[in-house]
Amino acid sequence: MGLGRDGVAPMTEIRAEVDGRTLKIGNLDKVMYPATGTTKGEVLNYYAQVASVLLPHLADRAVTRIRWPHGVQGNSFFEKNVPAGAPSWLRTARVSTTGSRGASRNGDELVFPVIDGLAALTYLVNLASLELHVHQWTVTARGRARHPDRLVIDLDPGEPAGLAECCEIALLVKEKLDERGLVAVPVTSGSKGLHLYAPAPDGLDSEGTTALAKEVGDELQAEHPKLVTAVMTKARRSGKVFLDWSQNAGSKTTISPYSLRGKEKPFAATPRTWAEIEAGAGDPLGIEQCRFEEVLDRVADHGDLFRLG
Repeated sequence: MGLGRDGVAPMTEIRAEVDGRTLKIGNLDKVMYPATGTTKGEVLNYYAQVASVLLPHLADRAVTRIRWPHGVQGNSFFEKNVPAGAPSWLRTARVSTTGSRGASRNGDELVFPVIDGLAALTYLVNLASLELHVHQWTVTARGRARHPDRLVIDLDPGEPAGLAECCEIALLVKEKLDERGLVAVPVTSGSKGLHLYAPAPDGLDSEGTTALAKEVGDELQAEHPKLVTAVMTKARRSGKVFLDWSQNAGSKTTISPYSLRGKEKPFAATPRTWAEIEAGAGDPLGIEQCRFEEVLDRVADHGDLFRLG
């Protein structure tokens, strides 16, 4: 799409043809990340360039967005429902909030967007949707939620623990998942820690995958109580890595691989190799979160490293 800073003159709005759809795209020169001067045009350009590896992780999933209309220095808000004025061609999924796959009130419905191509991605990112969060379950063509197809464990460090400690614990989680025949894929979150994904065992619903993830967390907490906690209470996390098993619940979401984060700098959730995790284990200089330029270089060199077997 060529919407980066280079060659883009300040303007209020342009019309762009994206996959046969005409989109109004505004404020390309707006600074979204003041610490780096990263503009909205550069954000759109990143998502366009990474789309080939990002879109498969969004396919058939209801997408919750976090929007920063005034950049990351301003206020943000979660948005689940399709925004007002959305184009008629935007695919949607009408999901009942009743039961485990819902929100807080039973009997309601949420109408999520489903990003099925570059046009839908561009439309939503143009609304300052820096972060794209998805459930572990997918939807059918008619918008009905299926059982989850993957399990996730979020490794969240409590200061002074950091990413190096998360890598250490990730290797222990990997062993537990290996014992259960589940091959895990690591993703640095673009925030503080990292996520481990594995294929969901056949037949398990959201409650089942949540219970399985919690079982792994409880085992590691019992074996390494000074390093690991699987308890939600924040006061228990200081100096430990919290194994958050709850993101498998039907109503919960996790940042999509390759999504940007609304942090000070434009970091992105980045699939990693286990060799990188081993290099980072216990070494604060061994691994860092990736900025979006690094992500594009990695994709150019290796393609998508996120492969659930």
